[in-house]
This record gives sequence, structure tokens and C-alpha cells, in this order.
Amino acid sequence: MSHAPTPSQTVGPFYGYALPFPGGGDVAPAGHPGTVTVHGFVLDGRGDPVPDAIVETWQPAPDGSRAGLPGSLRHDPATGAVIGRNGVDFTGFGRAPTDADGRWVVRTLLPGGAPYLSVAVFARGLVHHLYTRAYFPDLLSGPTADTRDPLLDSLDTERRATLIATRTDPRTYRFDIRLQGEDETVFLEFS
Repeated sequence: MSHAPTPSQTVGPFYGYALPFPGGGDVAPAGHPGTVTVHGFVLDGRGDPVPDAIVETWQPAPDGSRAGLPGSLRHDPATGAVIGRNGVDFTGFGRAPTDADGRWVVRTLLPGGAPYLSVAVFARGLVHHLYTRAYFPDLLSGPTADTRDPLLDSLDTERRATLIATRTDPRTYRFDIRLQGEDETVFLEFS
């Protein structure tokens, strides 16, 4: 007997309970001199903050390696509770919840071999999480930059701008994620 697949359901709002872990947004090793902060807001179609979303990031290491190290979701051997990162290893993975104002923060290192962070957004009302990219403007230009990016090259100027983080000081970038409406972030579809 053949059964139809179970239909999709919305994903949330249980993120504050189940998904965040200690140090989830601290991707760079503690005290690393190359640490940059990437932050922004997750906004709904009206421009209101989404206070219970999760933003996940993945990236290559500064040397371009993509293997990553295990260690983001370490567990206490006695209790099994998630105790988070060891603060020393760079794993390339971050998970940051939004706060009451819809703000998220990741502290990481600039990626090598790619001018962007891969981003996934989980939020209430979404049937599936959304994928996008946060490009670093500094890595798109200059003598060592790979100025050709097929995704960015395929977009018109307005849509392209939704993927490029704004540098607010030498070590800080802002990347707002707009789920719908005016200036909606470009989201990627994988099949």
C-alpha cells in the first residue's frame, strides 16, 4: 500500500526553546584578532522585526578550506545538555537567535575562497527555511578579489543590493534580512 507524503507544516515558533545553544553566534575563536561582527535584523513583510527567528551561517575558513571542524554543538558527557563551543576551534557554522527587536549577531572570520556567508533563516509562518547569502563588499573588489560571482552577475542592481552587507566600521557589517515586501532579500531555491 502506498501512502502520500506528509504535508509540510510551518516551522515554529519554538526556536527559543529548541535551537539556540551557548555561543552559537561566536564562530571565531575567542580573542582572535581577525574577528568581524555581522549583524542585522530579520524583518517581516511590513518591516516589523521577527523576534523569534534563527539565522544560521556557514562558511569556509579564512584559508579557503571547507571541511570545518566539529565542535559547535558539544554536549556535556554527564547530562547530555548542549554546552556549545569550546572557544578555540573555527567550525565555520553559526546559529544566532533574534532578540525581541529582531536583531541577530554572528562573530566570525572573513571567509577565504568565497566572498560571502551562506545563510539560512528559520521563522514562524515559514513552511521551509529560506536560504540566502551575505556578501562582504571588501571581498568583491580589490586586487585579491574574485570579481565574478554568477549569482550576483545574474541580478539587476536593486536585487543585487539585498545580498551585500554594509560595512559600518572596519570590523563590523550589517545585513538585514527582509522576508517579504519592499527590498525583499533574494532567496535561493535548492531542489
